[in-house]
Amino acid sequence: MPQTATHNRAEMTNSRQRNSWRELSFLWPLSKWLWSFALTLFGLALVTFAMTRLSPIDPALQLVGDHASQSTYEQARLELGLDQPLPVQFFRYVKTALSGNFGQSISTGQPVAKDIARTFPATIELATAAIILGAGVGLALGIAAAMRQGSWVDGLARFVSLFGYSVPIFWLGLLMLLLFYARLHWAPGPGRADVVFQYTVKSVTGFALVDTWISGKVGAFRDALAHLALPAIVLAFHALAAISRLTRAAILTELGQEYVTTARAKGASLGRIVFVHILPNVSGRLLTVIAISYASLLEGAVLTETVFAWPGIGRYLTTAMFAGDMPAILGATLVVGASFVLLNALTDLGVARLESGKKR
Repeated sequence: MPQTATHNRAEMTNSRQRNSWRELSFLWPLSKWLWSFALTLFGLALVTFAMTRLSPIDPALQLVGDHASQSTYEQARLELGLDQPLPVQFFRYVKTALSGNFGQSISTGQPVAKDIARTFPATIELATAAIILGAGVGLALGIAAAMRQGSWVDGLARFVSLFGYSVPIFWLGLLMLLLFYARLHWAPGPGRADVVFQYTVKSVTGFALVDTWISGKVGAFRDALAHLALPAIVLAFHALAAISRLTRAAILTELGQEYVTTARAKGASLGRIVFVHILPNVSGRLLTVIAISYASLLEGAVLTETVFAWPGIGRYLTTAMFAGDMPAILGATLVVGASFVLLNALTDLGVARLESGKKR
């Protein structure tokens, strides 16, 4: 009996050690991803800095204007640090960016960080609504098309995929505005809210749906939801096309695998095979394409925001480019790029977590 108790204690100790090593093994890839994330951000800062310095736009001239005297122009160059060597300028740029200070916007006269804090939530809200819609419909359509290959559902999925890839997003946005706003009057006009609600609902989070919900004004919440619907549907089309196409292809590939044949031989239905056996196996690929689509929506919402007068960071960046507003261009590009890198890093972690879960 004493020997059995000793053996059990040893087994429990070994089991605890194995679990500890399992948990610690997750930290090594995490540290690698963090290092890769930092390096990518550094590369992004270097590229954006080089692009602005190679640009023909003179930040000092943009600041003081064409009619300023030479002494005023030289003073502006000194204040902006343009008289310093490029490595010193880059070091100052990285140092101030890390502190959240991107300088003063020439267009708005406000700190760029403040402008980004005001505009980025609008883009996140639009892109999030679009990816929820695109992922939900895309996954359902891809699964239905794979389960009914060659049927009208399959044809519809391929048509939607082709339509989403080939139709220019600004053309689709203008068409939907013309149809649902100008002709049918089913949708509200451009913008995030009607004028009557713009000054009666206090901005707390920057997300219109959340702020109107917090305010307790049902009419304002419905108005924000109605303004969000049309641009979100337009933006969701591209994500929907990619997700439905990959889902269909992944399921059809898995249907030819040996484990599916075995499950069929045991009498499993097609629905059980797809939902219980195949989808968990392809979840990593689906998560990757959804995350990439989401990141693309954050980056590529520029045209949609322009068509629908959506006050997001894409529209802010476009206005800054037309005005030659270098601090705004640098700050907005860096924030959008960092969001893309962060999203990709989180996706890698999620996929690794799913893969490790399958091995257990």
